[in-house]
Amino acid sequence: MPKPFTPKVITANALLEGDVVYQTATGWTRSLSEAEVLTDEADADLRLIDALSQQDLVVGVYLADVAPEASGPKPTHFREEFRAKGPSNYAHGKQETL
Repeated sequence: MPKPFTPKVITANALLEGDVVYQTATGWTRSLSEAEVLTDEADADLRLIDALSQQDLVVGVYLADVAPEASGPKPTHFREEFRAKGPSNYAHGKQETL
């Protein structure tokens, strides 16, 4: 029996600003709560291919697992939870000293 498909969102980094962005039905947003939740594996794969072709807008495109909730999707992995909170105290891969 196949494993059930886990709901996902498409996420990436905005090319110019480097901010984390999420795909909506009509474009990109910086708010995870506005992201489109994909619940069908074939649809998610097609949407991912489309997002990968938008290299003029975003880099590092991938599917991230989420838990759909009334207030919007919630990350199910620490990495996505961390990314959804916005910029960290890391700059260019090195921790800033205070």
